[in-house]
Amino acid sequence: MDFNLREHEKMLQRSAKDFADREIRPYAAEIDIKCEFPFDIVSKMAQMGYFGLPYPSDYGGNGAGYTGFALVVEQLSRASMVTGAIMGVMSLTGEALFRHGTEGQRQTHLVSLASGTLISSFAFTEAATGSDPSSIETRAVPDGDDYILNGQKHFIALSPASKLCLVFAMDETDMLSAFLVDTSSPGYQIRHACSTMGARGFCPCVVYLDDVRVPRKNIVGEKSDGYNILLESVSVGKLAISAEAVGVAQEAFDLSVAYARERTAYDKPISNLPSIKGLLAEMYSRIEASRLLTYKTAATRDEGKSILKESATSKLFCSQAVVDITRMAMQVHGAYGYMTDMSVERLYRDAKLTEIYEGVSEIQRVIIANHLLKELG
Repeated sequence: MDFNLREHEKMLQRSAKDFADREIRPYAAEIDIKCEFPFDIVSKMAQMGYFGLPYPSDYGGNGAGYTGFALVVEQLSRASMVTGAIMGVMSLTGEALFRHGTEGQRQTHLVSLASGTLISSFAFTEAATGSDPSSIETRAVPDGDDYILNGQKHFIALSPASKLCLVFAMDETDMLSAFLVDTSSPGYQIRHACSTMGARGFCPCVVYLDDVRVPRKNIVGEKSDGYNILLESVSVGKLAISAEAVGVAQEAFDLSVAYARERTAYDKPISNLPSIKGLLAEMYSRIEASRLLTYKTAATRDEGKSILKESATSKLFCSQAVVDITRMAMQVHGAYGYMTDMSVERLYRDAKLTEIYEGVSEIQRVIIANHLLKELG
C-alpha cells in the first residue's frame, strides 16, 4: 500500500488547512460558547465543495473520494471539531442516497446535499436504544401511497438547521426501513436541545414524529432493508469520526509542543524535562498510528470495498487515542490547560464525544470481534 498522498490530495489538504485557519479557527471559541449552529461557516464550507467530496460530478460532487473527505475533515477538526462533525453527519444521509437511493432521489436530494444547499440530519437513536435496531419503537404504518410515522428520536445532530432527515422506523413487516422526511412536515417537531459537555454547535435535539405523513417514494433502498443501509452509512460516519479524532489530537499536540517550548521551569523550557518529553513522544506515536488507520480505512472505501470492520477498528483506536492525547495535553499545560480561555480545554471536552456517538467503544469491539470470528471460521 502506498502511504504517500498524491499531489492533488496534498493540495486539497493544504487548502483545507488554510481555510480552517482563516475561516474557522477565529470563531472556534465562539461556537463553543454560544452552542449555536455555525450557519455562516457551513455556508463557506459549502462554497468550498466540502460536502460533495466523496461523490462524482453527476451528483454534485467533485470526485475527491473518501480519502479526500477524510483529509478535509481532519484539517477542519483541528480548528473546530464541530465543523468536521457536521461533515460527518451530512455524509450519513449522503452515503445512504449515493449507495441505495433511486436516481430521482439522488438528483433531487444528493445533489443538494453535495452542494451544501441542503442540510440533513440522521435519525436512528431513541431513548431506549443506541445500537440495537430491534429496540426501535418508531413505527411506519402504510396508508395508501404514504406511510404514517410515529415515534421519538434522541440526540439528532444538526436538527435546528436540517431541512431533510433520514428517519429509521419499523415498517409493517416489523423490519427497519429508511424514510426521507421533510422536516417542515406537519407533526415533525424539535422538542428541545440536548445540552452537551463538548462539541457545542453540533446541536443534538430530541425530535418527535406525530403522525408524520411520508410518501412511499421516499423510502431509501428496498423496504425493510433499513438495517443494512444504516450499517453502510454509519461506516462512513465512523471514518469521519476517526478523522475528527486525528485532527483534534494533532491540534492538542501542536499546542503542547508550543507551550512546552515557551513555558519555563528553573529558567529552562519545560520541553527539557524528561516527563514532558515522554508525554510528547507518546502523543506523537498515537497520532501517527491513528492517522495511518484512518487513511487506510478511507483508501479501502475508495477501492469500493466494505469498511464495516475497518471503520469500527479505526474509530475504536482513534477515539481512545484522542481522549488520552488531549488528557496528556492538559498535563503538559498544567493549570493553564484547565482554563476555559485556553483551546486545549475545549479540545479535551470535544474529544470525549468521539468515544460515544455512532456507537460507543464497547459496541465497536463487538463489531470487530464478530467480523474476525466470521473471517477466521
